[in-house]
Amino acid sequence: MHHDTAFAVKAGQVLRFDFPKDGARTYLAVAGGIDVPLVLGSRSTYTLGALGGFQGRRLAVDDLLPIGVPSGKGRAGASLPMALRQSLGGEVYLRVVPGLYYERLTEFAATSFFSESWTVGSEADRIGYRFKGGRALTFQPREQPFGAGSDPSNIVDSCYPIGSIQVPAGLEPIVLHRDAVSGGGYAMIGTVISADLDLIGQMQPNQKARFVAVTLEDALAARKSYKKKLACLSKLFPS
Repeated sequence: MHHDTAFAVKAGQVLRFDFPKDGARTYLAVAGGIDVPLVLGSRSTYTLGALGGFQGRRLAVDDLLPIGVPSGKGRAGASLPMALRQSLGGEVYLRVVPGLYYERLTEFAATSFFSESWTVGSEADRIGYRFKGGRALTFQPREQPFGAGSDPSNIVDSCYPIGSIQVPAGLEPIVLHRDAVSGGGYAMIGTVISADLDLIGQMQPNQKARFVAVTLEDALAARKSYKKKLACLSKLFPS
């Protein structure tokens, strides 16, 4: 079967996946959806908190998942247009809105963060993606405020937006993803825009990436375009 294409299945058939050549994860959508209870408005699983999904845990051998009632509008053979497909191989460009603490970097570090090529490390999951290979990022010296740690990358505890980038000790940027903690004491030098978070989720360890500075207006325009694509997907593949 080709990916990005709907197909019919019969009782007793087995679906197998090979190792991906491009991308890191394979997604399987089922007509009618997987009928598990809504938790905080979602049917996804947050394994760290044992919330949502199927019994709040990873799937295991012999699990039986309840399937919802299909709408009957799905069509076998429907395929995703090329314009809506993601390019998953090669070097990835991730758009970043510089953050509140970006000014804490030295001028050289602020420039090198965006000019250098970075590599995805082995620590790459729904909590966060660690990037390696670039020069260490130095922070401007200052007297640390009360409540902040002693490292220059420390701040007084603050909220972390999804996609925010922290650089503990200035060594390796970490992009916080969907299941990351919601706050802590590291400076956020920028935030990967929401429209590019899916790209990160498909990056394999050792894959190359570059961070590209964009404005807030650019980020909002990209989010609007991303939502239009999702609307197209819903029409092409009704549940």
